[in-house]
Amino acid sequence: MILTGYTDVQPVFFIIFASYMDTRTKDTLIEWAEEYNDPKYFQEDPIIFPTQFARRYAAGEATLADVEISALLASHLAWGRRAMIVRDCGRMLDEMYWRPYDYVMNGEYRDENASLHRTIKWSEFAAICGRLRSIYAVRGTLEGMSDAEIRTTVFGQKEDRKAPNKKISMMKRWLVRDDGKVDLGVWKASDKKNLILPLDVHVYDQATALGLTVRRQKDIVTAREITDAFKEIWPEDPCKGDFALFGYGVTHK
Repeated sequence: MILTGYTDVQPVFFIIFASYMDTRTKDTLIEWAEEYNDPKYFQEDPIIFPTQFARRYAAGEATLADVEISALLASHLAWGRRAMIVRDCGRMLDEMYWRPYDYVMNGEYRDENASLHRTIKWSEFAAICGRLRSIYAVRGTLEGMSDAEIRTTVFGQKEDRKAPNKKISMMKRWLVRDDGKVDLGVWKASDKKNLILPLDVHVYDQATALGLTVRRQKDIVTAREITDAFKEIWPEDPCKGDFALFGYGVTHK
């Protein structure tokens, strides 16, 4: 709700955003989250790659680092059409012989100017692998690294306190949430209530249509605001709301 008013001295603009949701909206979001938090809707999604490694890890056939690296790289490629993302993630893992950790630690990477996925080149992939090699040389897991650390030390990007870091948030959702359905729950020391919703243009449009934010900037503040709105429904697991927004997208095509 937006109210405007004037004092005797100067105009004063009051913007009041109701932080509550009506019961009907909450019930609809809960229904969508329950329905679409289901692997059958994600069979052509980049999460299928870390899912394979998570299953192998549970069987003692892969390492936690294999799961982490596949999740990090798959989320990094996760923009554009799903079919193209899945195709290029498969090409990337073929290059790694489906042994991400061994490939990273070996130190010999495909480093060329050709495209891996859209504007992401194999040379960028090689640089990320090299940085991961340095990180894994001194620590056994990426768990516990902040978004800023991953952004700067893994992806080699400049620090940006306003950036929503959508790809990093997506990776963390995959690795932390542990309801045994879509997400993997392999990061046991992390708390899912501290996750931030992965924010991109589609999520932003869906969230504004539902009245979860009135902000115009697609930044970290907006991502936190939408996450906080979902905490009204799922205080211990706000990123479950990501599946509700997925449901909104399916039902409003």
